[in-house]
Amino acid sequence: MAKLLFPLRNVPEDEADEVRALLTRHGVDWYETRPGPWGISAGGLWLRDAAAHAEARRLLDEYQQARRERVREEIREHGQPGFFDLLRERPGYVLPRLLAMIAILALMLALPWLLLR
Repeated sequence: MAKLLFPLRNVPEDEADEVRALLTRHGVDWYETRPGPWGISAGGLWLRDAAAHAEARRLLDEYQQARRERVREEIREHGQPGFFDLLRERPGYVLPRLLAMIAILALMLALPWLLLR
């Protein structure tokens, strides 16, 4: 019976590719289900044989520990991007959201005064 090894919800594509390659390299028999069209199901990497779960889980745990250390080192070297870095890199993404937050805040502050007149 199949067993879910690695859910793909909120997983970066490069990490999913590395996990696929890891499983293939170690000869683990796996298959992938894709996410649903409306985001209800996330998709995942499944093992065909549940008996191989312990070994596959060990490989995955080792991989994730190495990835965690690598990402932390990259953040230490380059720093975590801040608000102004994101604004400079992607203004079309940041500005509409910022304006929507300001509009919601203004509406929340003004609406009680308007309704109590």
